[in-house]
Amino acid sequence: MEITESIAMQNSDLTAQLLHALEEMGVRVSIDDFGTGHSSLSYLKNFRIDTLKIDKSFVGGLPGDANDAAIVAATIAMARSLNLAVVAEGVETKGQLEFLRAHGCDMVQGYLLGRPAPPAQLEERVASGADAGRSARVAIT
Repeated sequence: MEITESIAMQNSDLTAQLLHALEEMGVRVSIDDFGTGHSSLSYLKNFRIDTLKIDKSFVGGLPGDANDAAIVAATIAMARSLNLAVVAEGVETKGQLEFLRAHGCDMVQGYLLGRPAPPAQLEERVASGADAGRSARVAIT
């Protein structure tokens, strides 16, 4: 399940309770749009989350924008030290993918890998093998 950072922070006590209950049920939780909301780092230790999703607004400037590069690299390093998985959103170029791979990002999403499509078209593409080795979100190793 994904929740946005700004929604999670609207009522942090309730959010913490709900995330704990979800964890007890075996639900894995991702914080979406990380860094664009209220950005309180305290929730990273208080909320039961599994994954941080780096917002495309930071990925878009990679690898050339020094500020985006620093933010993304620091976010990945922080997530790693907290035993959280990291997904980068909005990956559109090979340069972005290479930067993310070099910094240990776990997964990526974006147009570099494929465009959104209706369910029937996705089923057809998977059945035909047209997207072998590609998906909307793939692990990068």
